[in-house]
Amino acid sequence: MGDETAKDAWAALTHEEKNRILYQQQKELLATFLEKGAISKEKYEKSLHDLTEKMGAMINADSVSN
Repeated sequence: MGDETAKDAWAALTHEEKNRILYQQQKELLATFLEKGAISKEKYEKSLHDLTEKMGAMINADSVSN
């Protein structure tokens, strides 16, 4: 039952809202990798920059099209 509720909630979100959630999840994952020592500070910063550049463009594009 919980899975269906989550699917319904996800389906009700706009494309922009989904992108924002995915962006936040990816940022948190990168922070976890850094915290656990799986990636260096430099790799974290580069990956976060790249993520922000790509996702920021998608989020901004959604804002313009809505």
